[in-house]
Amino acid sequence: QVQLVESGGGLVQAGGSLRLSCAASRSIFSINTMGWYRQAPGKQRELVAAISSGGSTHYADSVKGRFTISRDSARNTVHLQMNSLKPEDTAVYYCSAISQGYWGQGTQVTVSS
Repeated sequence: QVQLVESGGGLVQAGGSLRLSCAASRSIFSINTMGWYRQAPGKQRELVAAISSGGSTHYADSVKGRFTISRDSARNTVHLQMNSLKPEDTAVYYCSAISQGYWGQGTQVTVSS
């Protein structure tokens, strides 16, 4: 098992930036795919970004060019750098060990207009 703890959420104005972090309770070196999902009120949870153990990345069209996912296997962390934030980015963001089905508890991101 692995526990995932997100941090870095908060309230920011449109155009601002936030950096989310996901700390894992054990090594993520062997976890093939890590990622970030988000869920806005009344909407389904959606994949925002994912990264493989080899560093390949995938982004939702809505965040391409604004968000960057990275992983630090030495520190067992995954980050999501979010720039040029928009009100429609408001959601609870969840870290996931996608290939193993583990989830964090989520962190709220609110972008004001």
